[in-house]
This record gives sequence, structure tokens and C-alpha cells, in this order.
Amino acid sequence: ATLLLNDFDVSDAYDILVEGCLEAGIKIDVIGIQSHMHQGYWGVEKTLKVLDHFARFNLPIHFTETTLVSGQIMPPEIVDLNDYQVEVLLTTSECEERQARETIQHYTTLFAHPLVEGITWWSLSDGGWLNAPAGLLRRDGSSKPAYDEILKLVKGEWWTSPTKLVTDNQGKIQFTGTLGEYELSCDGKPRPFSLTKENAAGIEIRF
Repeated sequence: ATLLLNDFDVSDAYDILVEGCLEAGIKIDVIGIQSHMHQGYWGVEKTLKVLDHFARFNLPIHFTETTLVSGQIMPPEIVDLNDYQVEVLLTTSECEERQARETIQHYTTLFAHPLVEGITWWSLSDGGWLNAPAGLLRRDGSSKPAYDEILKLVKGEWWTSPTKLVTDNQGKIQFTGTLGEYELSCDGKPRPFSLTKENAAGIEIRF
């Protein structure tokens, strides 16, 4: 089992909670951070500040609940996001472009941090939590620009494409790729393997 401590509060109070749990001998496997940005995008500076703040624990970080709206931004004076619910919050083409830009910047910032191991988008389609236009899909199921851009990143720029390599005289090859599941094939014989932080320096595969 994995113990993931999860909260929307990224202040010192959450920091103290994590520290207190660890000092009490409670083994936390992952620090979860919620980033519901209904009141506007955090920006790179705040995101990095939050990451640096919790990086001192040297634990994996998951952004467990991420949302950015493609419509009206929630007023800044709202303290509890649950207190702001209107009957209809519409998505607009202009705001969808803003959502896409901010989403890609947010994902790129998180992906570049060595401790971030997971990012979860909270609302797949509009009209979910708080009835907000915070989905990657519109209410009719059609994709927004943010969905299309994330797909380009994950299955394009961040995806290690099929590659042909030749070993040196010691039977070694080198390649650069993201962590995850792979398959190495030689003379039609496939060998699956996992690339992790622990074994990234070298893996021995026998055929």
C-alpha cells in the first residue's frame, strides 16, 4: 500500500503536518498537492516556490487535483472555492486558448522537477466540480485546445519513439528516454524492461 498525504493547503500549515507525521514515525510515501486554479493560474514562480518548499522532505510529489478554467475566473475574495457555485459557467474560445497556454506551462514546469512523479487533471469534462468549465472536454464531449496540447506533449514530445540502435564491441547501447516501460528487441526476440530512477545508470538484458 502507498500512503499519500493530500491537501489543497500549500502553506506552512501543511509543511508542519508533513513534518509532524514524519517525526512521529509515520511513513509517508508521497506528498499530494492539490492545484485547483479557479482563481487564476499560479504561474511558474509560485509553482516552483511550492515545489521547493516541499522538496526538502525528499519525497515523491504528486499533483493530485489540477484544474484551470476556460471561462470566468473566480473572484479573489472567495476563501473556500466550494462557496462559489453559479448555475452556468460557460467556456469561451478566448478563455480556452488561455487555459491551453497555462496548462502546458504548468505541466511542463512540473514535468521538469525531479521529485514530481504524477499529475492528475481533476475534471475531465466541463460542469463537474463546482459546475465550472474546468474540463479538458466541453460539455458535449468535444476536446478543448488544452486536451489537444497535453496529448501532443505526452504522446509526442515526452514520448520515446521507436529507435534503432547498434551496440558497441561490448554489447552496450545508450539512449535517452523518459522513465517507464520499454521493450528491447534483437533478432525478433523482445525483452520488456522498466526504466526507473534506480536503474537509469545501467540495465543488463540478456537474450
